[in-house]
Amino acid sequence: MTREMNNRPAADEQFLLEEQILRRIPLEILVFSLVIALATLVIFSPRTGVFVFAGGVCAAASFLWLKQTITRFLGPDKKKAIQSGILVYLVRLVLIIGVFSIIIFEFPRMILAFTAGFSTIILVAFVEAVRAISKMKQWKS
Repeated sequence: MTREMNNRPAADEQFLLEEQILRRIPLEILVFSLVIALATLVIFSPRTGVFVFAGGVCAAASFLWLKQTITRFLGPDKKKAIQSGILVYLVRLVLIIGVFSIIIFEFPRMILAFTAGFSTIILVAFVEAVRAISKMKQWKS
């Protein structure tokens, strides 16, 4: 029984740490995409920089939407949450495909710039993983 009570503060700390990370990720996506956009602005063109940043904005919005959907999915009403979660995920997928299709057809030369901005979520996930691993190693030593 004491073991369960001792694990509770650690579980609360873990939950708070995860929430901090999940709140930080969209902001980091925007910052990374802005930095890349500013670099492409100088190297390529203003239009390229705008598309890189737009890709980052779409990635951050997509992450927030997915986080909200998963949070709702893990709520008390599981059956209804599963049905609405599948529907919301399909709508999200259609919107992402729609945005990419519009860019491909209207601005075919800018698809790589948009994809670079959209892919900043991968860079952010890597940075957060390294940060979490470094904290784990600090706890062990």
